[in-house]
Amino acid sequence: MTREQHIVIDAVEPSLGCGRYPVKRIVGEPCRVRATIFRDGPDAIRAAVTWWRDGGEARNEAPLEPVNPGLDRWEGQFPLEENGRYRFSLVAWTDPYATWVDELRRRVEGGSTDIPSALVEGAKLLEAAAARGPGADGARLSSVGRDLRRPGLAPGQAYAAASAADVVDLMRRLQARDDAVTSDPLEVVADRPRARVGAWYELFPRSQSPDPSRGGTLRDAEARLDDLHDLGFDVVYLPPVHPIGFTHRKGRNNALHAGPTDPGSPWAVGNQHGGHEAIEPSLGTVADFERFCRRAHTLGMEVALDLAVQCSPDHPWVHDHPEWFYRRPDGTIKYAENPPKKYEDIHPLNFDCDARAALWKEMRRLFQVWIDRGVTLFRVDNPHTKPVRFWRWLIEDIQARHPEVLFLAEAFTRPPMMKELARIGFTQSYTYFTWRNGKRELVDYLTELTQSGMQEYFRPNFFANTPDILHEYLQRGDRPAFKVRLTLAATLSPSYGIYSGFELCENVAVRAGSEEYLDSEKYEVRHRDWRAPGNIRDYVRLVNRIRRDHPALQEFTNLRFLPTDSEHILCYAKATADRADVVIVSVNLDPFAAHECMVRVPLEELGLPSGGRFVAHDLVSDQRWGWNSFNYVRLDPAIEPAHIIAVER
Repeated sequence: MTREQHIVIDAVEPSLGCGRYPVKRIVGEPCRVRATIFRDGPDAIRAAVTWWRDGGEARNEAPLEPVNPGLDRWEGQFPLEENGRYRFSLVAWTDPYATWVDELRRRVEGGSTDIPSALVEGAKLLEAAAARGPGADGARLSSVGRDLRRPGLAPGQAYAAASAADVVDLMRRLQARDDAVTSDPLEVVADRPRARVGAWYELFPRSQSPDPSRGGTLRDAEARLDDLHDLGFDVVYLPPVHPIGFTHRKGRNNALHAGPTDPGSPWAVGNQHGGHEAIEPSLGTVADFERFCRRAHTLGMEVALDLAVQCSPDHPWVHDHPEWFYRRPDGTIKYAENPPKKYEDIHPLNFDCDARAALWKEMRRLFQVWIDRGVTLFRVDNPHTKPVRFWRWLIEDIQARHPEVLFLAEAFTRPPMMKELARIGFTQSYTYFTWRNGKRELVDYLTELTQSGMQEYFRPNFFANTPDILHEYLQRGDRPAFKVRLTLAATLSPSYGIYSGFELCENVAVRAGSEEYLDSEKYEVRHRDWRAPGNIRDYVRLVNRIRRDHPALQEFTNLRFLPTDSEHILCYAKATADRADVVIVSVNLDPFAAHECMVRVPLEELGLPSGGRFVAHDLVSDQRWGWNSFNYVRLDPAIEPAHIIAVER
């Protein structure tokens, strides 16, 4: 006969999609768990969290404790000591001994006359547990059991012996869990810290030449690493570095026909020199790429590579594996289209083709090739146009062998798809940040990202610009606008990035109403003076240093917007859990005019004495003011559009 289940475990957290997806955490931090746990009847229960490495045999256990008995809520935590995937379950069981001790207390306090009989019950529980206890543990419980059976033992003495802390602890560990209930296992991915925190810089190696008479190489890009390190960047991010197709090659400013010296778009991958595992000959060799990675690692930086999952008409796969592509009725291979736009220089791959098993394995092999060459992060172009199940399989497979490898989803698409890509395994995600420029829309969007449940799986990377996106705000706002967007990106999100030229305030669009750059280096080689007048290099360096110096800015869900009486000034605070580091940021979102406001600071929430004062140290201007709960702020974009304030006690 099946034993009746008396205990219920419900509303387990953290959980994503009823356990269909893993939640995301950072290695070295505890994973906090909570659940509603209860049983019928008055008996006491115990609960614990059990956890293990995915695929491992060893099980570990830590107790859960009731935090809201009236609502039967229990909480606990377990450590994430290694980079990788974990599973955990909650287990709960009836504790007969705790039930008996509580009843004994009430009998003693109430002067009950049936205490001797009750003591025999307790002795039996102790003796049964003692039989499972080794050495001194079993002897200790047996001794207490004998004491409870001793005639004439005073009720108070009996209760004191039975409720001794060491006895209660031994009984919690050694009692049989006859009616234990275990929840379904849930998964946690423990990523390394770079998954949450990092300053990214995107550059095209072919535009790094110091000689205007030639295009750049990987050696030229390597020579820029010291400068990027000095500016405070953690990740150098490269577009595809593979051979570029000639057929239907795009010309300057996306012209349909290329000139004889036009280099083409790096996203049109493949020609007679090779495909996705080859290096564009004009950039150098595989050895040059590996040397580039080694130099970056020596400087404490990492290399991110855009591995574009598409082919030019000249890619070797078009000849060797035509079965991997989409076909028209006449048998020719389809090029990419987004009517009325045509991308004749690109053939999309068919991940649902009859030969998909071979295609999927080849893609996995290519990622491994670049990992072996020194790449630790991959930016994936348009992942939403490929099957979600492919990405889940690929990422889980790669991270099973290389848990340190991270994936950034470049998916500017509908919210449900962006969220799904994050849930199935992408470490970070591009966002709508570039199109959120007003105060209300910034507050609403950041509130969604930090408080709606998305924080369990969606890690944003706030790029202030990209090769594809030059927002009108930057086109019109000139130098102050670039400072505003850099400040927002770098202090709202622990991960942010800029694309080459941002520090030079490049803001000329190809035409009115377009977000495309004029003379975009997607289609040509650019030569820049990295110290040209009007640059904001010093500001970039300062902001990146502030991020490194202040742990509060290295977290995301600690964001707290502060009330102001201006529609133009956005103010927010970030604090570490222990309130040892508190940063308050005020930004004038209007790059054209000065604005002023009063800002309310919730002192107690930030660990400051109610009604007290503190020193507000503006890390931008290096000024200090005495602040309290209600403060005046004036920001002139012609001087500085933002305060980044460190709270000094």
